[in-house]
Parts: sequence; structure tokens; C-alpha cells
Amino acid sequence: MATLSEAQLKIMPEMSEVLHTRYRFLQMIEMLGPIGRRGLAEQLSVAEREARRETDLLREQGLIIASRSGMRISELGLEVLEVLKPLFYEWSGISTLEKQLTRTLGIQNVIIVDGNIDEVPSIKYLLGLEAAKQLEIVANISKNVAVTGGSTLAAIADSLTPSENLTNLNFIAARGGMGVDMRLQANTIAATFASNTDNTYRTLYLPEHLSETAYQAIIQEPVVKEMMEIYDCTDVVIHGIGSAIEMAVRRESSEEEKQSLLEKGAVSEAFGYYFDEQGNAVQRIRTVGIQIEQVNRCKSIIAVAGGKNKAKAILSYFKNGAKQSVLITDSAAAKEMLRLLQEEQF
Repeated sequence: MATLSEAQLKIMPEMSEVLHTRYRFLQMIEMLGPIGRRGLAEQLSVAEREARRETDLLREQGLIIASRSGMRISELGLEVLEVLKPLFYEWSGISTLEKQLTRTLGIQNVIIVDGNIDEVPSIKYLLGLEAAKQLEIVANISKNVAVTGGSTLAAIADSLTPSENLTNLNFIAARGGMGVDMRLQANTIAATFASNTDNTYRTLYLPEHLSETAYQAIIQEPVVKEMMEIYDCTDVVIHGIGSAIEMAVRRESSEEEKQSLLEKGAVSEAFGYYFDEQGNAVQRIRTVGIQIEQVNRCKSIIAVAGGKNKAKAILSYFKNGAKQSVLITDSAAAKEMLRLLQEEQF
């Protein structure tokens, strides 16, 4: 027996496309508002004429409010968006895809947002919103929350606000500095997590690339020993997953180092470890920070990564990823992962 939504889709298949379009418009206005029509069109990669038509309809229905500063979602719009979400996920196939990937990856859960972060960078804010919700769910069992760096983690920090569920937490930088953009370093992001939720934080101001001599000296320092003890007591880790060569470039690795990664078949990177397609760690950088063994002992792990181009890296990492992980990704990465997995079967 078909469900009501399945029956509706059978008799009016065009409903799926219309729902998808208007849901995306409303969702983007909620996320980026107040926003102008031209900016919205650019974010959604549509003609300004289409943006005008759809936003006029949403405004007439009382779902958005237009002012000089731009368009923003109304209270009614928020309610409609929340009610539509399960229907949209069912019709778009996202719910089925979430179940398939959760089962195949063998992890706790996969949460998918609609879109492709490679084409629409603002999708990272949707990933951030979902990660923030997930943190609220696991926060009651948490005290120490370790966070890595990167633009997606920064988007999570921006999505957080004070909450009864997010109290008595200590946000910890999972590693020292990396790259030249201070805003995207773990230290800055840990501080932002804490500031936006009225909690405490701990930083780790150490260079990421260390010689063997420097590394052995630094790990004897009392402050470093204290941080390693905190990592041992970490309850939750929130992290990204990088493509191996992309991360090597961000670390300003030498051409010899990048060539070595290619020769070893490195595909993904997380926590300073580089993994091949089978999930084997083929190389690691000498750095002070949370170690993969400490990550795997945590009660909850939230991994956030999206974009079709990241699909191979995500699969690589989760070949041996911790089973207590929740992956938050976008539909482009999810569909590509499923395609790659199907290829492996033949």
C-alpha cells in the first residue's frame, strides 16, 4: 500500500520539483537572511527572474518578509520549513540515502543536507546547523569537546547559541595552528564555540610541523602533558575530513612530501593522519594534538564534510572509522559515495 506522499507524487510528479525549488529558496533565506534577491539568485545559481517569481510567491503567502535590508524568513515560514522537511527528504530520496549509507559505512548515523558545497559554498552553513543540533543531542553526556579547524567547523561555531543543553562544557583545540588564516584554526574555533555558548575553552598554541628533536622536547612540557591528559578524557570530537593533497597544500608541504603521499596512495586526511583508499594510515605528520587512538575512545564523534569532490576521501576515512561516529554531509557527496561503493562491488 502506497503512502499518502507516494500517492501524491504518482498522480502529480511535478510536485516534487516544485517542492524542491521552493523548499531550497525558503531554506536559503532562513540561513542567509536578510538577503537581497540578486544575492539569493547567486547563492542558488538561478536567474534573477526566477528568484523574483519564487520570492514574490513566498512573500504573498506570508512565508518571508521583505524590507530595505533584504528578505528574511517569517515565523510562519519557519514552521512551514520544519513541517516540510520530512516530506522533502522522502520525495528527494534523502531519507533512503541516509539509511543506505549508515548501514554501508557501519556507523551510528548519517545526516544529509540537500545540495553540493562545491557549487554552493553556503551549504556549509546547513552542515553547521545540523552539526550544532547533533552537539545539543550528545552534550548531556559531555564535558570536554575537542574541535579541529577548517571553514566547515567555523560554520558550526557560527550556528551555536547559548542553550540549556550546552552548559558546563569545555571546548578544546584538537591541535595547534595550521595555515595562515587564524579564523580557521582550531584554537580560534574552540574559542568561538565557547563564546557563542557561554562555556570555557582550552587552546594549544604550537606549530604543526615539528622536527623529531623539537617534538620530543615539547611533549615533556607541563602544559602539553596537561593537554594530552584532557584529550584522554575527551567525550566528544567534532572534526572535518580533508582530501589528502588538498590538506598537504594547506600545510604548505614540499613537493617531495606531496609526491610521497601520491606514491603511497593517500586519499584522505584527519587529525594529521593520511589514509589510503582502504582506510590504512600511510603517513602522519609529527604534531602535538589529539591522537587517533584518543578519538576512537570518545563517546561521540561528529564528522562533517561535504561536496562531490570529497566523496572518495570520506569513504577512505570511514573504512576504519569509529563506529560511534555521526557523519553530516551533503547530498552531492552522499550520491557520489553510493556510486563509488556500487562500483567496488563489480
